[in-house]
Amino acid sequence: MRYFYRKSDSNTWHPLAPLTIDGAKVEEMYPVAVDSARNVAIGFIKKNGYDAIAEVLLDGSGTGKVLMARDPDAVVPIASLTKLLTAMVVLDAKLDPNEKLRITSDDVDTLKHSRSRVRVGTQMSRQSALEMALMESENRAAAALARTFPGGEAGFAKAMQTKIRSLGLKHTAISDPTGLSPANTSTATEMAVVTAAAARYGEIERITSVKKAKVPVDGKPREIRNTNRLVGTKGWNIRVSKTGYTEEAGRCLAMRILNGKRPVTVVLLAALRRRAGVPQPARADVHADRRARHAG
Repeated sequence: MRYFYRKSDSNTWHPLAPLTIDGAKVEEMYPVAVDSARNVAIGFIKKNGYDAIAEVLLDGSGTGKVLMARDPDAVVPIASLTKLLTAMVVLDAKLDPNEKLRITSDDVDTLKHSRSRVRVGTQMSRQSALEMALMESENRAAAALARTFPGGEAGFAKAMQTKIRSLGLKHTAISDPTGLSPANTSTATEMAVVTAAAARYGEIERITSVKKAKVPVDGKPREIRNTNRLVGTKGWNIRVSKTGYTEEAGRCLAMRILNGKRPVTVVLLAALRRRAGVPQPARADVHADRRARHAG
């Protein structure tokens, strides 16, 4: 859930417009990225039992300095942030991006029964599948990338473990390429490492840093849109972006931002994850984004 706040003094940030969840006014906010020129920050709120429990903000200029952290080493599900690792594994293999892939019933989500715009039988290139997985977080596309990997899903899983070791990740576990499984876990600190590594892949940066694109699917162009609504917004130079959500993971976000000439890595995990006895407000994230846009 994203809110825009304006700074009124050295220590206080206030919403640009009145914001409520379940009838309660939102007041507390943890800033995670600041646009000094516009004096505006984005962050996650803590209210009515919702909590962003794992956050890290890193200076990416080479020092790796932690600018802000909250429970950065808590091991939690990472949902579709997994797809950053999936993309790196696929790109490392240097497979033919133009090879045609066909979506099969094996790619259908039988765990969460998530919706998909890609029907069984659909044909697309590996490149299109990569773009749909990263930009639109299309689960069937991500599953197809793993299924068609050399050695099949077993070969992909082996390559994934190799990638995790090469990045020095000690607390990251990946059991599926989509992030639908709650067994896909990591920490905010390690996901910052993953995000910084993803920024070194030109294709990942190109795909995730644009608001929308068109990719050929079944021989016809299909428009896809970035799941991160901040991408393409004036004043935000986002170079790498990935969002994620499952009930177990809550709202997740990984971004690489240029603050002037300085790269900054932002990771939030388990944001607004439902606590016991606290109902989750339906579509509150969409409403919050709309308010932010109307507020300017």
